[in-house]
Amino acid sequence: MLKNLRPLFPYMRKYRWGYVVGTLSVFLHNGIWILFPQVIRRAVDDLQTGVTRHKLLIYALLLLAVAGAKGIFQFLTRWVVIGISREVEFDLRNDLFKHLEGLSYSFYQRTRTGDIMARATNDLNAVRMLLGPAIMYTANTIVFTAGALAFMVTMSPKLTLYAFLPLPVVSIVVQYFGRRIHERFERIQAMFSDISARTQENFAGARVVRAYVQEEAEIASFETTNLEYIARSLKLVRLMGMLWPTLETLLGLAVVLVFWLGSREVLLHHMSTGDFVSYLFYMAMLTWPIIALGWVINIFQRGTASMVRINEILTETSEVRDAPGAQPSAIRGDIEFRNLSFGYNGTPVLRGIDLRVPAGTSLAIVGPTGSGKSTLVSLVPRIYNSPPGTLLLDGRPLNEYRLSDLRHAIGFVPQETFLFSDSVRENIAFGVDSASDEQVRVAAEGANIAADIEAFPQQYGTIVGERGLTLSGGQKQRTAIARALIRDPRILILDDALSSVDTYTEEKILDHLREIMQGRTTIFISHRVSTVRNADQIAVLHDGRIVELGAHDDLIARNGYYSDLYNKQLLEEELARV
Repeated sequence: MLKNLRPLFPYMRKYRWGYVVGTLSVFLHNGIWILFPQVIRRAVDDLQTGVTRHKLLIYALLLLAVAGAKGIFQFLTRWVVIGISREVEFDLRNDLFKHLEGLSYSFYQRTRTGDIMARATNDLNAVRMLLGPAIMYTANTIVFTAGALAFMVTMSPKLTLYAFLPLPVVSIVVQYFGRRIHERFERIQAMFSDISARTQENFAGARVVRAYVQEEAEIASFETTNLEYIARSLKLVRLMGMLWPTLETLLGLAVVLVFWLGSREVLLHHMSTGDFVSYLFYMAMLTWPIIALGWVINIFQRGTASMVRINEILTETSEVRDAPGAQPSAIRGDIEFRNLSFGYNGTPVLRGIDLRVPAGTSLAIVGPTGSGKSTLVSLVPRIYNSPPGTLLLDGRPLNEYRLSDLRHAIGFVPQETFLFSDSVRENIAFGVDSASDEQVRVAAEGANIAADIEAFPQQYGTIVGERGLTLSGGQKQRTAIARALIRDPRILILDDALSSVDTYTEEKILDHLREIMQGRTTIFISHRVSTVRNADQIAVLHDGRIVELGAHDDLIARNGYYSDLYNKQLLEEELARV
């Protein structure tokens, strides 16, 4: 178990002085509370010689003083230990989020969003419970049991032997149940991740669900998954339901045995009445800590299982990171692919790409679906790592640049447009710290979205909804282009970013881009010849290879794929006019 909790030690070490205070509070709290039966013992024995108001007042005040002091240090214990658990939770949550932000795109391709959310919420809460209540109750149980045992042995070693006879059985029961709890909780958390992922996908894909009239089917599927989660949870509850009564029964048997044998000791005058009463008090006071041990075991097993799941993310390493010794560098934008081949999980996608895009020029990429266009442009901002020496920027291998410098120099608009659930202004200004309203407006004009925004009731303050739900496809794409332009990039990459706009709007955007990106490098992917015809170079990609390369007129003259695409689109335009 300690091995699984080792990642928590650095966080706990940060609050070591808090734990010192908490430890002192635990000792004082339990040390004072242990004296309560001793006051009862003296009171019973003393009152047998004669009851007076003065004696009653003294012992009543002593009991109040013990209870009051115990309450103060109990509060301090809870305040310190539970407070530390909250601080560690805060640190761990921040580190987990920071780590997730630094992981490469491939991690998010193979990991469900719902699973990540489950670990960042439910599992993190289980770890906090381990660091707070579990540690506190364990410390209280150990200290109080040790102190009470010392007094009990002093009063009657024989009774203490009988009282603790069930302990070996208790130990076996706790180990058995603890192992089963750990196994069942791991299965429950895995099921919770499935439910979270399912829910997240349904909310994100609400339009698709409704368009295909699958509401009832999804409700039924969710209910099935939820029933499985409940079934697994009830198995754990039944296990916990068996643990506590088992411990109570064992402790009850010990109390009955002590009461029977202790009564005889009093009758035989081997033990005073006060000793016997205080002994029974100790037995009663030990009942809760021993029973709480079962609850603590549950928390420890849950927390350990959850920490293992969180640590699986924390031990993930990013495939894309700065190379040792990478230095800050100015970037002009000269891009060169040298015999570049690339694939995913052993499956080749790009084969022998040789291509140079001089700084300040434009490159258009066309080709059928699945030919590797998006993969090619994703290598430039190092969303994926290219093989060493196959991709150069300004004559230097790409991995020699710091990621922050490289990506600050690139305005990248991916094929799948993503907007945050925030205002239009904040979405455009996302990549620039403290962007002014004028910068936002200029970027919006460059993407030909300014007129649309100014027609909204709240203009740039309009909330776009989750993933830009309230905007049309074309408006989302143009907002994403504005977000790239406001960065004033040396390199602009548009991955089919004009597919949702009409040809008239497309032409206006391209005219703006030609002005804005003059002297800068532009790479864009499109299926429309009208989009790419004015590019300095046009590369035709097919089956991961460049099969045609040249300017628009040159490619038309070759009568290849590009010429066929051009003629086909001309025919479509003519038919549309009819």
